[in-house]
Amino acid sequence: MRERIRVFGGAVLAAVYVLGKKNDSLELVESSGGSGALYGLSPSYPLSAHAPVVDAFRARHPLWLNAGGIAAYGENPPEILPADISLGALPLGANGSPLGCLVVVDDVSEGFDADRRHLLELYADQVAAWLEAGGEPSTHAARTGPRPVLGPALDRLCVGSFTLVLGTGQIDADSKVLNLVDIPRDDFDGRVETLLAHTVPEDLPALLSIVDPGHMTSGSRELEFRIRRPTGELRWLRLRCRVLPADGGKPERVLGVVADASHLRPSGGEVSRVQRLSVALAGAMTVRDVSRAVVAALRGPLEADRVALAEIEGDRLVVTVLDPPEPDAWPELWRSEWRSEWPDAPARALPTLEAAVREGRTSLWTAGSTLEPGLRGIGPGGLAVLPLPAEGRVVGACLVGWDEPHAFGPEERYLLTATAGLVGQALVRARALDAEHELATMLQRSLLPRKLPRLSGGVAVARYLPATVGLAVGGDWYDVIQLSENQVALVVGDVQGHNAGAATIMGQMRTAIRAYAIEGHPPDVVVSRANRLLVSMETDLFATCCYVAIDMEEGNAWCVRAGHLPPVLRQPEGSTGEVDLEGGPPLGVLAEAEFPMTAVALAPGAVLALLTDGLVESSSLHLDDGMHRVCDVLATADPSDAGRMADDLLGGANRRDDDVALLILRYDGIGVRPLRAGWTVWRLPDAVAHARRFTSRTLRSWHVTQERDAILLVVSELVTNALVHTQGPVRLDLTLAGERIRVAVSDMSPRAPVKPARMDWEATGGRGILLVEAVSTSYGSVPLGGGKQVWGEIVLSPREP
Repeated sequence: MRERIRVFGGAVLAAVYVLGKKNDSLELVESSGGSGALYGLSPSYPLSAHAPVVDAFRARHPLWLNAGGIAAYGENPPEILPADISLGALPLGANGSPLGCLVVVDDVSEGFDADRRHLLELYADQVAAWLEAGGEPSTHAARTGPRPVLGPALDRLCVGSFTLVLGTGQIDADSKVLNLVDIPRDDFDGRVETLLAHTVPEDLPALLSIVDPGHMTSGSRELEFRIRRPTGELRWLRLRCRVLPADGGKPERVLGVVADASHLRPSGGEVSRVQRLSVALAGAMTVRDVSRAVVAALRGPLEADRVALAEIEGDRLVVTVLDPPEPDAWPELWRSEWRSEWPDAPARALPTLEAAVREGRTSLWTAGSTLEPGLRGIGPGGLAVLPLPAEGRVVGACLVGWDEPHAFGPEERYLLTATAGLVGQALVRARALDAEHELATMLQRSLLPRKLPRLSGGVAVARYLPATVGLAVGGDWYDVIQLSENQVALVVGDVQGHNAGAATIMGQMRTAIRAYAIEGHPPDVVVSRANRLLVSMETDLFATCCYVAIDMEEGNAWCVRAGHLPPVLRQPEGSTGEVDLEGGPPLGVLAEAEFPMTAVALAPGAVLALLTDGLVESSSLHLDDGMHRVCDVLATADPSDAGRMADDLLGGANRRDDDVALLILRYDGIGVRPLRAGWTVWRLPDAVAHARRFTSRTLRSWHVTQERDAILLVVSELVTNALVHTQGPVRLDLTLAGERIRVAVSDMSPRAPVKPARMDWEATGGRGILLVEAVSTSYGSVPLGGGKQVWGEIVLSPREP
């Protein structure tokens, strides 16, 4: 027998059969390599016939036969068939619609081995895609009567094959692959890098996801990419490949076919759309940003009725955007899974979608396609499912649906394919940024107060907004510190930098300032000690802060500024401006720096705002303009709602280069001033008796009689404990506020009283604290500068005016 010429797919004969005009037969429309009659192939087969071509087409599964298997069909006498041939019949279909059958014949008596079968199945996929896109055989199918054509269309299809070893990067590519990439056979060194060097840089990440063994998973993949020819011209190629695992299941080899995809060449308008989408995705920092860019790129330009984007998490599809967002616009399956803002659908409920995602293949269904209700309702006139590849796997899917019958043109296919490649990478990046942002925000908020204390004589509200540019954790903080019953401190600060180090320093500074303030130090001492602490920490970071201590009863405020913005004060009549404060350097710069203190009077109805520079300064906003804006907004805001005032101030901070901390205090004043009386306890033998007599006189002047014995008992126990267990001066303070009377004893010992764990009859001490706790409504101890104050409160019975 003469040596046969290798043609399509490395076989000696290839033939394409498609459905006839009446859909009742398979007609031969293309062949390459010679006449099919030499191998017993008929120009036409009724769908009722018993033949390999028809059986493969009906079963939608490849059929592999050797010479004996072919003869067993009984179509042709065995003596007219060569003894050393094998035949493969591969059904051609797209998106569930049968198109025809590809028949390949080769002169191998033992049949096609596994690798040849994989490659020929990939060849069949390329032929099916070519037919679906409007290849020449589809036009021949419309002609009446069978008419064999000797291969002009198949020859122009230009399909080549390759085998890639993932571990070494060695690739065995046939001459057609090299011709498609424009590499002379003599110049090819068998390395995959040589082929990749001809790829357009924008398409290189998608190809690298296939050849990288660390990312590749077993299964099939397809994608379109561009190579630049020596003339500078771009050529579109379509790659279909299949990953074969080793014995241990780890990916070992890639079998693939590459075909010319000139029909995917887009128009200038489509290219500009993809470029605009690429720019939009480059600036997308969150998954929602990616989703909005996809909707803008697809729904309007394609006149689609629905667009959905979903991520794959385990066995579920987590939807990130539905457009339109109304539940009634989507099938019942999606509505039944509507759990929160977006639905969360099980992939197993959508097997067609699950298969498309698993295969990583763009799928297009026209009107009338057989789909499950969950997909049919999305696009009754046409549905496109775009698996989103990234890092060697499919990370999500984009669904585009039309209500009216829709035809998918070549330019549209290009836009959909290019969109899938761009969105997959952007989705992975945005998900990582979302996770980083969520972690940073959680860290930031864990270092800030969970809630602010209720203040007598005022209302305090705070707002914190992380930066939206960079998505890094910031160093801004705020705090409201209850110093005593009517004393409160407000703090706003900013640590240099946007990283975990800045957040750590921020947490330490907030804790240090709170500790120094609760000890009872004046504002300048609190800031000075925090400065020395930061200097001693030997960090390269510095911090700024503004500290304001306020007497809520008198309306007096003492302010200290360390390199920070001054507060903004709104007077009761509405006039607003910056508070003129003499400031010191930032914290952590000079160990012996001085921080002057400025007194400011607050009238009832005044509003004090402390803020960080992220609110008033950015790349597009000058600091002075930002401060003027804050003053204007604060002047026109309604002071009756402090929370609304804070929200109004943040209204222009949607896109932020820096994080923002804002603290607002509306000072209302105390309507009924508390009655106060104090007594210095001298260390004399009858000191407790003098304290009791002073308390009795005070209670009579305040007309408190019914709870007199309980109050005197608390005074006796607290004064006795202070005299017995401490050194230095002791002071007794009585306060009547409304229906509560407070007994407070201050001494110079920092040690708080300890309640005994147990008490027996032989114990000689420890009962005093138990008595105070028993007769008081509330009881506690707070540190003061150099000492402490132990107090107990008793609620008075209603009295006559």
